[in-house]
Amino acid sequence: MKQQAFNPYLPSWEYIPDGEPYVFDGRVYIYGSHDRFNGHAYCLNDYVTWSAPVDDLGNWRYEGVIYEKTQDPFNADGSMCLYAPDVTQGPDGRYYLYYVLDKKSVVSVAVCDSPAGKFQFYGYVHYADGTLLGEREGDEPQFDPGVLTEGENTYLYTGFCFAGDKSRHGPMCTVLGPDMLTIRQEPVFIAPSQPYSQGSGFEGHEFFEAPSIRKAGDTYYFIYSSVVFHELCYATSKSPTQGFQYGGVIISNNDLGIGTYKPADKPMYYGGNNHGSMVQIGEKWYIFYHRQTNGTSFSRQAMAQEIQILPDGSIPQVEMTSCGLNGGPLVGKGTYPAHIACNLFCDWESTYSGGIAGNEYWVDVHCPRVTQDGRDGDQEPGYILNMIHSATAGYKYFDCQGVTKVTLRVRGYCSGTFQIKTSWDGPVLGEIPVRFTNVWKDYSTQVELPDGVNALYFTYVGPGSAALLSFTLESVSYTHLRAHETLSDV
Repeated sequence: MKQQAFNPYLPSWEYIPDGEPYVFDGRVYIYGSHDRFNGHAYCLNDYVTWSAPVDDLGNWRYEGVIYEKTQDPFNADGSMCLYAPDVTQGPDGRYYLYYVLDKKSVVSVAVCDSPAGKFQFYGYVHYADGTLLGEREGDEPQFDPGVLTEGENTYLYTGFCFAGDKSRHGPMCTVLGPDMLTIRQEPVFIAPSQPYSQGSGFEGHEFFEAPSIRKAGDTYYFIYSSVVFHELCYATSKSPTQGFQYGGVIISNNDLGIGTYKPADKPMYYGGNNHGSMVQIGEKWYIFYHRQTNGTSFSRQAMAQEIQILPDGSIPQVEMTSCGLNGGPLVGKGTYPAHIACNLFCDWESTYSGGIAGNEYWVDVHCPRVTQDGRDGDQEPGYILNMIHSATAGYKYFDCQGVTKVTLRVRGYCSGTFQIKTSWDGPVLGEIPVRFTNVWKDYSTQVELPDGVNALYFTYVGPGSAALLSFTLESVSYTHLRAHETLSDV
């Protein structure tokens, strides 16, 4: 049976940020770095990949470890991390994995006959004389490679530029020959860093990191993370090496800039850095990106959202939802895991996970956050911790028909009430009292939700701190059944 697709689209215990999606042989593959649950730094684990049929985007399959950090000759002791990679199919039909180690400013390449791995080390990107890209005098540091192959040319995009750093001029495009390693055309800058953006059209959204490249029709889309940090922007050109013009924001991982369902300047999730790209699956286009969990920047999860490319080539900014790859709203019945919240916030606001409110550094300890029990790799279900007074978890969207009962599965030191709403600031439609429990316990209430497509918001009011594992929607016809949508990890 075809499964519904959620955000995040991978299991709740998997942490893959920096996602580069591709369709190969009827399956969508996701390549990214690999964070560790409760990790102390970015990208601590080896590369893995997952794939899904193009016609069943809720059914992801683990393909295993595709590349180990110790396979790189520069990293035999494993002391360096594998930062964000990208993959392209070369003119020989093989698949090439490009990456940069966290403390080495050169571009490494691995190769495999299959998109599912396992990749083997192949070499380093270099000039014709053998000098490695990034090590020649005057080279700017290499970082976050993105790649696109057309014919015998592979276009390699790299760069990292902090705001105010005049030593870095912007993202670079380097053209490689058919061996996928040797530079055919030397690096050129295709967009400005912040110190060099005056008059460019990129002002306020200058390049920071995460360069990625896609082509739609005859237009090249350069996707990148801007100095605003939480947003993915795009620029377009008819050439892969020049002429890019700023286009706009595609998505923000705290929904800043979205002014439809809330004020545009109100953050609706605890955001952080962002990295991802576009892909066409069937007739639809999607943006893949990541969100922060566990109150840190080091346990990021893969997300995706449908986008529209308008006739003029522009892409309107889209909001985060819980049903990004589903092709429409989720069914308004059955049990859903709490960790698919697309909105998570309190009365006091913070743009970032681990942020600062006033003079108080508070988010890591006090904010609601998605987490799990156990250790990294344990297949424990995700849940929301620290649902303190005013903490709100929001879910979008559900096609509700005759919903008359809502059940929450809760544990924790709490003695308050969960309010049920269909908008973040809307009227309270029902309340569910909860009490202290060391184990997960179900609490229910009778409530009539409006028929049609709705958002759902659960706001905790009262003393203590609750943890939220799941919620169940039941209608008149289903009050004595757990619908088939129930997930196995809840």
